[in-house]
Amino acid sequence: MTKRTRWFSRRFAFDLEPWAFPNLVERVRGTPARLEERLQDVETSMLIARVGERWSIQENAGHLLDLETLWAERLGDFERGAERLAVADLDNRRTHDANHNAAPLGNLLRAFRSARTAFVDRLDGYDEAMVVRSALHPRLQQPMRVLDHVLFVAEHDDHHLAAITALLRELREASARA
Repeated sequence: MTKRTRWFSRRFAFDLEPWAFPNLVERVRGTPARLEERLQDVETSMLIARVGERWSIQENAGHLLDLETLWAERLGDFERGAERLAVADLDNRRTHDANHNAAPLGNLLRAFRSARTAFVDRLDGYDEAMVVRSALHPRLQQPMRVLDHVLFVAEHDDHHLAAITALLRELREASARA
């Protein structure tokens, strides 16, 4: 398996044409279903197990929920015509402090689905002029359009889904060896 890179090490070429917007919206619309399917029937002990300092599977799922506030705030920035997008908490304090492992998984999944549905509902109402509106991304220091923001969210979703899959594989292999 190819080694994954850290999220903050990634760089992005925001060069998609506006025709890609509906496809990206469908991708982010589907993340709650993909997450739910991936986690169904996973034992709680595996969901909350940590490997080293890495987040558990459930903490990765909770992190997706935690970032919905930022994604929505950035949509507000675009809607207001802001020059710069809201700054992310690069230390992920919200996730570290949330104690997602203590929450019932079903609650996290329902809250994520609800927040993501609200996000996608906003996207569904955008016309092409809105889709190509841009603002400066504070960490990347490059312009980002609404279209690029949706790509960024989709890539972030997939980054954590891949982390969940890798953790699940690792934990199952360790369990089989025990």
